[in-house]
Amino acid sequence: MGPRTGLAAVSAALLAMNRTLEVRDVLRTIVRCARELLDARYAALGVPDGNGGFAQFIVDGVSDRQWKAIGPLPRQHGILAAMLSGATPVRLADVRLDPRFEGWPAAHPEMTDFLGMPVADGQEVLGALFLANKRCPPGRPKPEGCGFTAEDEELLHLLAEHAAIALTNARVYERSRELTIADERARLAHELHDAVAQKLFSLRLTAEAAAALLDRDPERARAELRQVTALAAEAADELRAAVVELRPAALEEDGLAATLRAQTRVLDRAHPARVHFACLDLRALPAAQEEAVLRVAQEALHNALRHAAPERVDVTLFRRGAATVLRVADDGRGFDPVAVTGVGRHLGLVSMRDRAAAVGGTLTVESAPGKGTLIEMEVPGG
Repeated sequence: MGPRTGLAAVSAALLAMNRTLEVRDVLRTIVRCARELLDARYAALGVPDGNGGFAQFIVDGVSDRQWKAIGPLPRQHGILAAMLSGATPVRLADVRLDPRFEGWPAAHPEMTDFLGMPVADGQEVLGALFLANKRCPPGRPKPEGCGFTAEDEELLHLLAEHAAIALTNARVYERSRELTIADERARLAHELHDAVAQKLFSLRLTAEAAAALLDRDPERARAELRQVTALAAEAADELRAAVVELRPAALEEDGLAATLRAQTRVLDRAHPARVHFACLDLRALPAAQEEAVLRVAQEALHNALRHAAPERVDVTLFRRGAATVLRVADDGRGFDPVAVTGVGRHLGLVSMRDRAAAVGGTLTVESAPGKGTLIEMEVPGG
């Protein structure tokens, strides 16, 4: 089956580029789409590092074994630099005849016709696309000429413009996710700091009491020193926990259940209330839904532990028919949902409902003064 042509091919390429928000996946999709769209044998996308080299260099049409044999990433030189420094397209019948050509590594595949296109956002060059060795139509041997045309250049320019948008969106998404993770780490650090600080304060008071009793009541002083030893061990445990648990919530690597389990363990140690997590027959959700469920769980936990003075908070993930349900229940002081106008904003209920709605889900809140609070978020799938 040959390559798709015309509007259908362009449309398929643009849809593919916008189907993911992971920068590495976007880069790979851009390269693959460019190679398929122009029916080239080889394609690459270089992303500059700002220091005279490439931060990333993604290839398509070259096997992993070939790529390893080629060696280190290419430097910014010759024709490759033309798109990165001058932001100018380059179309050549034979790249080897260009005066800027500096040769290939020994394992590099032989290339002839060449098309290079900058990927730019305004004046900023985000990278450059490189295509080589356009395939000949059946019955038309290469020597007769079937290199890249002006139409190919125009088509690649269109693709590069949309690639810039897709890449910029992916970078903004990753940056916002990094900021969210940083905020969450700071919040967890504050929780753990409070817990450790309380134990160290008790440790100090107990040590002072032991010193005061040392001469007049040695037996009581020894008892206080044993308490000092116990408190010191607890504080050390908390600090070790901080090292283990204070890491970004890795939904991609660990999944929703493992991420929530790790965070509830931190909160269970950091607060007087018992924080319990359970996961019942859960399946993986799309990334956007898992992100939303995690953020709602974090907000609900924060509300319960900071405002409700509970003895216990239970976080549960389970399936209900064709949906996944997050339930956060506490036995704290509760509130009146009817008088929720001001309180609702204070407790983040509006943002939680918005997060649920954004992924096609719903949020329900049940509470009463002195009766605790139950928050449920239901999203399709799982």
